[in-house]
Amino acid sequence: MRRRALISFPVRLGVLVTLAIAALPCFAGEVAVLRNGFSIRHERRQVVGDVTRLYVTADGSSFVDVPTAEIEHFEAAPELPVAASGSRLPASGAGTPASQPSPFARTSQHVSRALNLDDVVSSASGRYRLDPDLVNSVIKAESGFNARAVSPKGAQGLMQLMPGTASQLGVPDAFDPQANVEGGTKYLRELLELYNFDLVKALAAYNAGPQRVEQFKGVPPYYETRAYVARIVRDFNKKKVAQQKAAASSQAKSGTAKRTGAKTSTAAGKAQSSTLVQAKVSGAQSSE
Repeated sequence: MRRRALISFPVRLGVLVTLAIAALPCFAGEVAVLRNGFSIRHERRQVVGDVTRLYVTADGSSFVDVPTAEIEHFEAAPELPVAASGSRLPASGAGTPASQPSPFARTSQHVSRALNLDDVVSSASGRYRLDPDLVNSVIKAESGFNARAVSPKGAQGLMQLMPGTASQLGVPDAFDPQANVEGGTKYLRELLELYNFDLVKALAAYNAGPQRVEQFKGVPPYYETRAYVARIVRDFNKKKVAQQKAAASSQAKSGTAKRTGAKTSTAAGKAQSSTLVQAKVSGAQSSE
C-alpha cells in the first residue's frame, strides 16, 4: 500500500501541473485550423468562456474570438519570410507590408491556393470607405467566419446575404468569400448612407431589413436584432480599446514625446474614431 501511495502522488502531481499549464494562455506562434476550412495564424491564444481568443499581433492589439468548438486543431506556424533587413515580418498589424502573410488562410485540403480573408476585407472596406474592423465584426456576428454558412432563412456565406439581396448586389455566388464580402460591405455602406451614417440603424437594417427599421423608426423590438447590434458594438469597441491601449503603451515606452504631446496624440486618436465609437456605445445601451 505504501509503494502504491508513493507512486500515485507524483502521478497526481503531474496531472495537476498539466491541468494548470493547460489553463494558461499559449504564447507560441501557431495556426488554428478551423472546421470551415480556414486557418488563423496567431501569436498566442487564450480560452475565454466558450471561445478561444486568438491574438494575431504580438502586442495583443488585434485578436479574433472563435468558438472553441469550431477549432479542429492547432499546429506549428510556418516560418515567416525574412525582410531585407534580416528581421522577420510580423504576423499582422497596421502599417505592415502588403506582401505579409495573412492570419486568415484556407487550408490546402479545401482549396488549391491560399485565400487571405483579411486582404479581402481590407480591399472591400477600402473601396467602400469602411473600417475593416467593423466589417470583420459583422462577419463574426453573421457567420463566425464560416464561408459555407447558411441560416434557417436562407442567408448565405460570410456576410449572410439573402439570394435576392446577393442578386441585386451583383454577387453571382454567395459562397465565394471574396464576392460575398464585396457585396456585404457594399450593402452595409448603402445602409449607412441611407440612415445618414447612423451605425445602429444600419446594423439593425442589415439584420432585420430596412422596412422594419422604417416601420419602427429605429431598431425593431426583436430580441435577435437587438442582441445582434449589441454584439457587433461590443466586439468592435473591444478592438478599438485594445488598439488605443497598445498605442498608448508603445508611446509611453518610446519616451520620445512629452506628457503634453502624448495627451494631444491620444486625444487626436480618439477623435478620429469618436463618431463611430460613440454611436456604437449609444446604440448598444439602447438596444439591449
